[in-house]
Amino acid sequence: MPMLLIKGSFHLSGRTRPDGDTVPFIPDYVGEWKLVRGCKKPEPEKDGHVDVRLEGIDALETHYTGNYGTEERQPRKFADAATEKLLTWLRFTDIRYTVDPRNGHENISATPDSVPGFVLTGGSDIFGRCVALVGRGVPPGASGYEIDVKAELLKQTANHYLLTEGLVYPTFYAGLPADLRRELTAASRQAKADPGKGVWNMTSGSLGDVTLTGAKITGMSSITHDVVILPKLFRRLKEYLSLGDTSLAGFPVYLAGAADKFRILSATPSRLLTGLQNVVEVTNGETVKMTHSSEDLLFDEK
Repeated sequence: MPMLLIKGSFHLSGRTRPDGDTVPFIPDYVGEWKLVRGCKKPEPEKDGHVDVRLEGIDALETHYTGNYGTEERQPRKFADAATEKLLTWLRFTDIRYTVDPRNGHENISATPDSVPGFVLTGGSDIFGRCVALVGRGVPPGASGYEIDVKAELLKQTANHYLLTEGLVYPTFYAGLPADLRRELTAASRQAKADPGKGVWNMTSGSLGDVTLTGAKITGMSSITHDVVILPKLFRRLKEYLSLGDTSLAGFPVYLAGAADKFRILSATPSRLLTGLQNVVEVTNGETVKMTHSSEDLLFDEK
C-alpha cells in the first residue's frame, strides 16, 4: 500500500498526554502536514506537532471523556504498560508522570525531550488526527514522498511491536489493506498463544481480557477498575453509564443509536452492519460480551 513518509521527531514534555496508541510528532518540515490525505487535514499546534494515532491498534484508554460525563480511564496496569512500551520502543527513557494542579490531568515527560523517527500515513481520520504506522530512527525513504508498505516494513513499526507484546487490540478500519491486516492479526494471535501476554494473560488471579467471555458490569467502577475489555466497547459503555442507568438492559438500544458501521470479515457475504448491538450480547441486565473478536471486524471510516 502506498503511504506518505514524513521524517521528524516524537516529542514529549510535562504538558503532553500520550497513551499507548497516540504520540505527538513534529516533521522536520512542518509543511509536509499539508500532504496528508483526508477530508479533514491535520492542524499542527504552534510548535508544529500533531497527535499521531497509531494505525490498526487500540490501547486501553487513559483519559476518555466522550460525549457525556467525566473523564474516565481503563485499568492502569495495561493502559500504562502500553504507553510505557510505546515510549521506550521509541527510545525515550526516565518516563515520569505528573499531575497538573490546575485541572488534575496526569501528564507525561521523559528523557530526552524528543527522539528521531518517522510516520507512514494513509491519511487523517474524521477528527483531523494523522493515522499512521510509527517508526524510529532512519526512515526507509525520502520524506514527503509515498512508498509502498508491505508486511516486512510493517514488522519494523511500533504498531506491530505493541501487538506482539499483547498490550493493544487489533482494530481495523477500511483504509488498511488486507495484507497488512493479516500481519497485524498474526502478531496479536502470537501474543495470545505464547502463553497469553499482556491483556491476554488469563492465568489464575490475573486481570485479563474478558471481551469475549463476559464482563459483569455493576457501575462505572466495573469498567475503570475491575475488567479489561476492548477499548471501543469500553467507550460505548462509559457513555451509556454516564447517562445514569446501571442496568445494561437498554445498552443494545444505545448501541443501535451510536450507529458504528462495520463488516464481519468471517461472514459470507460480508455486509455492512450498523450498530455494535449486532456483535454484543447482554445477559441478566449486567453481563456484556462481544460475539466476535476485534480482528474479525472491519470498521467504516465514518
